[in-house]
Amino acid sequence: MDYVSGFALGLSLIFAIGSQNAFILKQGLKKQHVFALCLFCAISDALLITAGVAGFGVITAKYPNIVTIAKIAGALFLLGYGLQSLYASVSKSHALIEDNHSVSSLKKSLLLCFGFTWLNPHVYLDTLVLVGMVSTGAESKVEFGLGAVSASFVFFFSLGYGARLLSPLFAKPKAWNILDAIIGLLMIYLAWHLYSS
Repeated sequence: MDYVSGFALGLSLIFAIGSQNAFILKQGLKKQHVFALCLFCAISDALLITAGVAGFGVITAKYPNIVTIAKIAGALFLLGYGLQSLYASVSKSHALIEDNHSVSSLKKSLLLCFGFTWLNPHVYLDTLVLVGMVSTGAESKVEFGLGAVSASFVFFFSLGYGARLLSPLFAKPKAWNILDAIIGLLMIYLAWHLYSS
């Protein structure tokens, strides 16, 4: 039962479309480094969830400056990426054709993914603090933690590989422009929300 509770909580926390999820969706549509990026996100979540269940939430509650620093850095990162996406929505014309879309290197993709994951203070609040606090009510913290970790693996790999179902739509350049614009606006909104919260 603790496993199911952990899984449900973990899934509910990461299900909302955020900067990290939007990035994985886009990479899934482009079919670029999907496995590595999904694995990176899931392992990052697993480390944070494990730390939260082990009691790291107490530390972040005691030292809120850690969250404040991450909040400012995260807002700047999201703003920069958002502006870049908006620029791409009006300046680029790319379709989802194997020999016609730019391929980002694995290193660059992982660095971006690192920013979306580790520069997002909501990740720390969700995993370290919230999951950590809820796990204190579980009979088996190990089962609860495994459930939350499993949810991350299921979600990210489903998002990354499930995006391929939308591939026919993104064979049209206009669809990419719209996606870039939506992602750009979402990132800028998230940057503002992060900074003002």
